[in-house]
Amino acid sequence: MTTVAPVTNPAAGAATGQTEKPQIGEEFNSFLKLLTAQLRNQDPLAPLDSTQFVEQLATFSSLEQNVKSNSSLDVIAAKMSDLYAIVASQWLGQTVKVESTWVPFSDEAVNFTVDVPDETDRAVLTVKDDTGKVVWNETLDADATGFSWNGSTLTGDQPAAPGLYQMGIDLYRGDEYAGTMAPKLDLN
Repeated sequence: MTTVAPVTNPAAGAATGQTEKPQIGEEFNSFLKLLTAQLRNQDPLAPLDSTQFVEQLATFSSLEQNVKSNSSLDVIAAKMSDLYAIVASQWLGQTVKVESTWVPFSDEAVNFTVDVPDETDRAVLTVKDDTGKVVWNETLDADATGFSWNGSTLTGDQPAAPGLYQMGIDLYRGDEYAGTMAPKLDLN
């Protein structure tokens, strides 16, 4: 007769909130118990070599310092997490400008600004889809302070599909190409 061992589900412990993560200091306590047992059970006629004993005590001290360092790092990480949350909460409800060439579009106009250098004669917005195909070109008004792209396409028959698009501002001095800039996107 053959017996079959039950199959255990490793995710079952995680689903019930049980984890097998060792607590900080468990290794420290185990080492201390092992060292104490070694001292208690040594042969009185052939005691432990003092060099080995000193090495074990040094290992014990090093382990103790590592446990304390891990505890300190956990406290620091928790405080940094709280700090990030506090700083981020100050931006709620604010408009933030982020310089980026990649823009998510979802049927709402993408608002942006551009700090065009004074010596620039012309700035041209180029929008490409995620395959690199140009979907929109537009010469920007040099006197304007803010711009937007509402999903217009070169074909003009329907707006761009929701997705990720690449925007670049090509700069020209006369007919000479002077470089490309990323727009500063308005994020709410």
